[in-house]
Amino acid sequence: MDAVSVPDARISEEGNPSLAMDIARVASAVRYDDLPDAVQEKARVHLLDTFGLALASLTQPFAAPSIQGIIAAGAPGRCVVLGTGHRLSARDAAMANGLLMHGLDFDDTHMASIIHASVASLPAALSLGEHLDVSWKEMLVAYVVGMEVAIRIGAAVKGGFHEVGFHATGVVSHFSSATVAGRLLGLTASQICAAQGIAASTAAGVQVFLEEGAWTKRLHPGWGALSGITAAYMAQAGFLGPSRPYEGKFGLFETHLHGARASMDAISVGLGSEWRMLETAIKPYPICHFNHACVEASIRLSAQVRERLGEVEEIIAILPEPTLHIVAEPAFKKQRVTTDYEAKFSVQYGIAASLVRGKFGMQELSPESILNPQFAALAARVRCQPEEHTEFPKYFSGKVTVRFSNGDTLSEHIPVNLGAGSRPLSWDQVSSKFLGTAGLLLGAERSRAALDIIGQAGDSSVREVLADLAAL
Repeated sequence: MDAVSVPDARISEEGNPSLAMDIARVASAVRYDDLPDAVQEKARVHLLDTFGLALASLTQPFAAPSIQGIIAAGAPGRCVVLGTGHRLSARDAAMANGLLMHGLDFDDTHMASIIHASVASLPAALSLGEHLDVSWKEMLVAYVVGMEVAIRIGAAVKGGFHEVGFHATGVVSHFSSATVAGRLLGLTASQICAAQGIAASTAAGVQVFLEEGAWTKRLHPGWGALSGITAAYMAQAGFLGPSRPYEGKFGLFETHLHGARASMDAISVGLGSEWRMLETAIKPYPICHFNHACVEASIRLSAQVRERLGEVEEIIAILPEPTLHIVAEPAFKKQRVTTDYEAKFSVQYGIAASLVRGKFGMQELSPESILNPQFAALAARVRCQPEEHTEFPKYFSGKVTVRFSNGDTLSEHIPVNLGAGSRPLSWDQVSSKFLGTAGLLLGAERSRAALDIIGQAGDSSVREVLADLAAL
């Protein structure tokens, strides 16, 4: 299938090089048939996964106050809040759905960018697509374009947002959503460029939630969707936005990275012909992706360790150094988690629970599990160290070594985390995950019906698909 060409010279209307105009030209030009078959299928798999997570979030304590607050501040409309009877304006529905999709931190991750690609683009694509009554395929194109924008911005900074205290998904979702909305509204390339410029004034998302397990991280992609849709409508109305929101003086890269360099080529090279969304990994475990390799290693060791839990002297966890400050430090706090959200970002807890249970799913984040004294005792024995040889951020690797009181040791190393690279999850595997996540809300029979509706949505409109799901 044909690639979408981008002119060699990245020029805004003012005559300056513009990465935003690069993005805008592709976003306005690409069609469904331009997408390679692998991209189309990848989008279907990731969309299914993300829908299931939104439904599962409704069973959690954060969901009700979140939706109530959005309804109180928002406006009624025709757009569905997934899994509920509520209908809101496109912006408010996108905000609510984005919060639900990201609420469990069980959603997909682009490893090199360290961003959650689906939640950075699907909320805006879904709700505005419903509002505009576009076809499912047209919504998928916007979703894919949005994923590509989010991924490429994240890749350009090479983890730099996290290092200076920003949640990367919270930043990039404003730009990806603005591009998604501009595409669905049929804006010109110049208008989509302006929408990105407008979104630059709202793009943020601080990581202070890590200190106490606050709920604000869940809010970030939905807030990006609301802001991006707003930016696109303002651009459509003629509102002037800066044409160089990324590389311009006091643009995103300068203001958010404290002077660190960003790679402009990561955004522009291959745009429209090389689809980096194909690198995105789906999570097999409902925790921070940085913990996955150590959790998988612990699951593999579990059968041998469970018979000797009383003899465990020390557990050494080796992870890529840039991840330690997020999932392993401060050690005294990560070893004594008190909430499910703290547990998601504690590699010590993930290792302990996995060694004892031989698995890690939603049950391991229940209040009963969080307070399990056996988990706490093992977590206190975990010592975390930086990994010397790693392909991070391409993959999130990890190694776990258990040392017993008699000097015996058991080790397991996971160089490529499950779901990434050469170990992707298939449609059948993601369908199984969907039945588990959606089933928390819908039960087995209705979740299977929802799976069929989403799997066969290709020739329908967004409004028809969401109406069918709402009728379950």
